Amino acid sequence: MKFKAVLFDFDYTLGDATESIVVGFRHAFEKMGLPEPAEDAVRRTVGYLLKDGYTMLTGDSSPERQEEFVRLFQEKCRPMQPKTTRLLPGVRALLEALKAAGVPMGIITSKRDSALQAVLEALGIRELFALTISGDQVHAPKPDPAGLLRAMETLGVTGDEVLYCGDTVIDAETARRAGTHFAAVTTGVTPAAAFQDYPCGYVARDMVDMKAWLGL
Repeated sequence: MKFKAVLFDFDYTLGDATESIVVGFRHAFEKMGLPEPAEDAVRRTVGYLLKDGYTMLTGDSSPERQEEFVRLFQEKCRPMQPKTTRLLPGVRALLEALKAAGVPMGIITSKRDSALQAVLEALGIRELFALTISGDQVHAPKPDPAGLLRAMETLGVTGDEVLYCGDTVIDAETARRAGTHFAAVTTGVTPAAAFQDYPCGYVARDMVDMKAWLGL
């Protein structure tokens, strides 16, 4: 185990909140008089800010409509997420192995902090992480490296000592800008081939595979 810290994205890297996210999108679109979005289309927005996900599916970049969407989405999705989000295969075993090895862990995500903390508490894994940095706690979303850089400063480690794990090219670009190592996992909607243009130490099928690659 050559890394002094391992940091993770959350959605489709550690957890799957598809059920609540799709329900939230469909509720908001219905209230806004928009056609019901397909599940696959909604899944492709995961990892982006909610307002950007709305614009990706509608082409509408009106700040007022984006704000309305986010409000309507949250009123339906937020109470569901802690109840319906599940850990992806191998995640709990990997986190427990890293904890046992004394390797500090963190989460760098575009999720809002209140939503993330509720989910981590419900899953019983909050205490495993040394820190979490959410999208509403930094000045700019990923791929801006602000969250990763803050995590490194807090943990007292350099980019060469850190591995960031994520499921999208947004995560890969974030790691590149922050100067950390990166490993991809294909449990989201991004295929392995998409990571070829980024510095990527490994592309794992899932976190069972990632754990083996890390030698844990």
